[in-house]
Amino acid sequence: MIYNIWKLIHVLAVIIFLGNITIGIFWKIQADKSTDRLKIADTFRNLIKADKVFTMPSVTLLILFGLGTAMQGNYSLVETPWILWSIVMIIISAFAFMSKVSNLQKQIYALANSEEKFTWDEYLVLSRKWNIWGTIATVTPYIAVILMVLKPA
Repeated sequence: MIYNIWKLIHVLAVIIFLGNITIGIFWKIQADKSTDRLKIADTFRNLIKADKVFTMPSVTLLILFGLGTAMQGNYSLVETPWILWSIVMIIISAFAFMSKVSNLQKQIYALANSEEKFTWDEYLVLSRKWNIWGTIATVTPYIAVILMVLKPA
């Protein structure tokens, strides 16, 4: 029973995490389509806030309860390939987010929030970087979910 509770909390945290990082992409696309500097600023302000409220707590829970589930189920983190590679995917995602995406979001927000500093050329450079690093930060957790569900040898 304890194993199932650990797993349930892990899965719920994964759902919140993936939902938040996925919907963020949708909101950025909508802001970009609007070509409205203030809508872009508002979108990035809210992405930063959503990361504090949803992404960081849920990723913390999914890691803690994922590790706890593995320990409760007597799975080796190193000798169980689907667990090991899922951990690697989460590490890659965390690196992309912490070293690139988070900073880019703050830069984009500051740029779009300033009428004096804003230029479309600078925004497009930052936006492309956000798209690349955001894709890495988003795709890798989905790969982890695939590995966790399919459990390949």
